[in-house]
Amino acid sequence: MSSTYERRRLVAPLIAIAALIYWFAVRPWHLRWGATDEESNGSLPGDGLLRDPESEVTHAVTIDAPVEEVWPWLVQIGQGRGGFYSYDWLENLVGADIHNADRILPAHQDLEVGDTVHLAPEDYSVQTPESAPEVAVLDPERAIVLQPPGESPRWTWAFVLRPLDDETTRFVARMRSHGKQDIAGRAADVLFWEPAHFVMERKMLLGVKERAESSKYGTRKNVNRA
Repeated sequence: MSSTYERRRLVAPLIAIAALIYWFAVRPWHLRWGATDEESNGSLPGDGLLRDPESEVTHAVTIDAPVEEVWPWLVQIGQGRGGFYSYDWLENLVGADIHNADRILPAHQDLEVGDTVHLAPEDYSVQTPESAPEVAVLDPERAIVLQPPGESPRWTWAFVLRPLDDETTRFVARMRSHGKQDIAGRAADVLFWEPAHFVMERKMLLGVKERAESSKYGTRKNVNRA
C-alpha cells in the first residue's frame, strides 16, 4: 500500500511538469512550426471568413523553386485528385482512400471558387460537411482557402504562396477554427487534434517542397520519403 502511495506521489508531479512543458514550450512550437513572427502574426487570405477563431495554426516552409513550379502541385490537392502529399498510409488506415501524386495531373489543374475538395470519398462511412470543404478563395499562383459549406464554417484552411525572389517561394498554411465548447472536447482538440494536424500538415508542406524542387531541376527522385 505504501509503495503504491509513494509511486502516485512521484507520478503526479511528473505529469504536472510534462503538462507545463507541453503547454508552454512544445505546443507554441508546433502551432507555428516553420513560420516567422511576421507570418504568424500577420493576416493571410481567408482570415476574414472566420473572425475571432478560438484556435489558429500557422505553418510554413521555404521552397527552392519559383511560384509557378509550386502552384500546379497545390492546385491539384484533394481526395481523388493529387492527394495531400502527407502520410497517405495513415489517411488510408481510416478509409480516406488518398493517393499522393508524384507528377502534375493536367486533368486536375482547373479549380474554381465553389468547387469541392474532398478530404475523403463521397461514400465515406462517416461523411460530414467538414469532409467535403469548398474553395472559398482562389487567387491563381497565390492562394487557395477551403472551408466547409455553409455561412458559418467551423474552420478555414488557407494555403498561400509568397515569392521571396524569382527562384524561391514561401509556402504558408493556416488553419483557423472554432473549438468545441465542453471541457472534454477542448482537451481532445489540444491533446489529439492539434498534434495530429501538425504531423500531417508538416509532412504536406515538405511533400510539396520536394515535388516542386524535383520539378524545378527536372529530376524524378523518390518524393515519398520526406
